[in-house]
Amino acid sequence: MPNKGANTIMTSYIMPTYGRLPVTFTKGEGAWLWDQDNKRYLDALSGIAVCNLGHAHPAVHEAICAQSQQLLHTSNLYNIPSQEQLASKLCELSAMDNVFFSNSGAEANEAAIKIARLYGHEKNIDSPAILVMEQSFHGRTMATLSATSNPKVQAGFTPLLEGFVRVPYNDIAAIKEAINTHSNIVAIFVEPVQGEGGVNIPAPDYLNKIRELCDQHALLMMLDEVQTGIARTGAWFAFQHNNIIPDVCTLAKALGNGVPIGACMAKGKAATLLTAGKHGSTFGGNPLACSAALAVINTVATEQLCQQAIDKGEAINQGFTEKLSANEHIVEVRNKGMMIGIELDQPCTELVALALAAGLLINVTGESSIRLLPPLVISTEQITLLVETLSALIVDFVS
Repeated sequence: MPNKGANTIMTSYIMPTYGRLPVTFTKGEGAWLWDQDNKRYLDALSGIAVCNLGHAHPAVHEAICAQSQQLLHTSNLYNIPSQEQLASKLCELSAMDNVFFSNSGAEANEAAIKIARLYGHEKNIDSPAILVMEQSFHGRTMATLSATSNPKVQAGFTPLLEGFVRVPYNDIAAIKEAINTHSNIVAIFVEPVQGEGGVNIPAPDYLNKIRELCDQHALLMMLDEVQTGIARTGAWFAFQHNNIIPDVCTLAKALGNGVPIGACMAKGKAATLLTAGKHGSTFGGNPLACSAALAVINTVATEQLCQQAIDKGEAINQGFTEKLSANEHIVEVRNKGMMIGIELDQPCTELVALALAAGLLINVTGESSIRLLPPLVISTEQITLLVETLSALIVDFVS
């Protein structure tokens, strides 16, 4: 069984903001993790889409070791060559114009929200509003919590920030109605695939129609790609599946493969609004984080991980569909690249602990949707093990 003693120590001196599972990991390699008792686990969550390259990838290890021997941090008061290289690379890959670096996805989304408000005030709108989606998740800072649509994570933190109008996800008619009834809307902020909301995949042309509406009404199209970015869905950025370019796009999780870094990319008018003194981040884009991110981008390109995400995501989807689709308790198996959701007709959070005991790391969102975010380097043999192990657990659970 997992080490219970370690969990007791964690809850004694650390604020209990997480419902931690009773296990302590001591090392990792690729898609594998080992606990204190040397028990091996297959990681089908990759730190919630952070470790796209798997654990202890040699390219990231080499980059952060080399950088740590030279320079860890300087203030953003000075030039940082690796930050400039990373920004240039991200703009080249995304066709965006410039980048603000932060430490996390929530901070990147805070920057996006501030850009939207600056954009509104330049249009002489005193109380600019941002259109956001039901079941969305944008972070836990006060602004991103206000943008998020989950009463459970908002409970106890009122008053929330004003300036957000909420409509159902994947509903273009609702967006049109909101734009017509709220003259102060200045931006639409949306996840290309909702992760925390249950791996919700919209209609194929959903983002295209939002782009059209933003152009028609002079609104900023802002995409939260904190979870979908850096090859997770089978493209560098999920918006590239739709052949569009947003005005603002945020990144984080996989960008550093475990080294904290976030980014808010902007284009056109949106790229001109955050000027000196308007925003900042002490640690954002420091030499260590940028060196790790540059190694990540180079590895994704050389190992062709975008294509691997497409091929492996389809293989996982097909495997679970073959094993589970005939079961009356399975609502749907769905995927976008290596974001995989298995929706049950009943709450299934207990499966997380059952999977852990079986040596498998998974997640459940929305109480009834299993969320799988395996590292993009997962092998064919590990995919087979994932499908066989989890399918058996699910069948036993629902029966």
